[in-house]
Amino acid sequence: MRPTGQLHLGNYHGALRNWVDLQYQYECYFFVADWHALTTGYEDTSGLPQAIDEMIIDWLSAGLNPGVATMFVQSQVPEHAELHLLLSMITPLGWLERVPSYKDQQEQLRDKDLATYGFLGYPLLQSADILLYRPAFVPVGEDQVAHVEITREVARRFNHLYGREPDFEAKAERAVKELGGRNITLYRQLRKQFQETGDTAALERARALVSGNTRITVADRERLLGYLEGSSVSILPEPQVLLTATPKVPGLDGRKMSKSYGNTIGLREEPDSVARKLKAMQTDPARVRRTDPGDPDKCPVFDLHRVYSDEATRNWAAAGCRSAGIGCLECKKPLIDKIVVEVTAMRERAREYQDNPELVKNLVAEGAEKARESARETLDDVRRAMHLRSA
Repeated sequence: MRPTGQLHLGNYHGALRNWVDLQYQYECYFFVADWHALTTGYEDTSGLPQAIDEMIIDWLSAGLNPGVATMFVQSQVPEHAELHLLLSMITPLGWLERVPSYKDQQEQLRDKDLATYGFLGYPLLQSADILLYRPAFVPVGEDQVAHVEITREVARRFNHLYGREPDFEAKAERAVKELGGRNITLYRQLRKQFQETGDTAALERARALVSGNTRITVADRERLLGYLEGSSVSILPEPQVLLTATPKVPGLDGRKMSKSYGNTIGLREEPDSVARKLKAMQTDPARVRRTDPGDPDKCPVFDLHRVYSDEATRNWAAAGCRSAGIGCLECKKPLIDKIVVEVTAMRERAREYQDNPELVKNLVAEGAEKARESARETLDDVRRAMHLRSA
């Protein structure tokens, strides 16, 4: 995420809540994209340090666990910049110009001078951010699939130009030993069956054995799958999209919740402020008086019910709205209660980190070092493939 200010409920339900769940299902890397913030906000960077700290605290208050996931700040892992530079040497200009958000954002941000390479090249920096960790999946909403697709194209072009990694067989043999126990023997047997007799059933069993093994890294999984057929593996494996649920979270004025619209509720907002904002939130414009029936499908408050309320509460709110059996304030009451409980819990979790800034600094430094270990391994392979000296 780009550090552009404190996070709000739209950020939470649009991405952060998914991250909290995913961290216990996968090995996850989450970073504050401070270099990406410069692509549109390069003129005044004075607020970046505070924005970065606030974003990390927001993540922690929402439930990200630094003991499980790797959390860091992009600029503290300079390998992101180096891989971006190397990929920029091979990426056709037209690929960047056709990214859907390129012209869209230029139109939306007319007041800013975006005729810079940084703005044009940000999708490639994003590709470097991804490929540096050779991930199996990138969790995104449907509107971001195009960014992952250009990443896949860049990976394919790199692999086409620079071939396969050196010392492939030696690395594959080391990866076999990581399978553990009887899996090592079984993998070797199945590989031999396929390569000597063309037994496709053995090949499928071996693939399932590798794909289902949680002990090995993504890079080793790619090596072992390639080793089965006697070939090698791409240096930069193509990541897959992991589509995540992104419910519509309306802002206080009915439009999408966004800081640029000034219609947000912050993750750590004061409970009294939350209640005050929600009481004044726009409802169905056709419902002028208490006795006027409304249409839940035209009411942004009901969109919040879809996010926060159970089926019984949604049915009660919809029926009461259509029959004018309840007023708008009555309809908002269960939402106010739920959201106040949510932000209060986040405020409580955040307090430990607000009171201990060194704790935040240390966990981010630890995350950056862990990220760099993985990043260095990728860059070593990339440099060798491009016949560049290792650092």
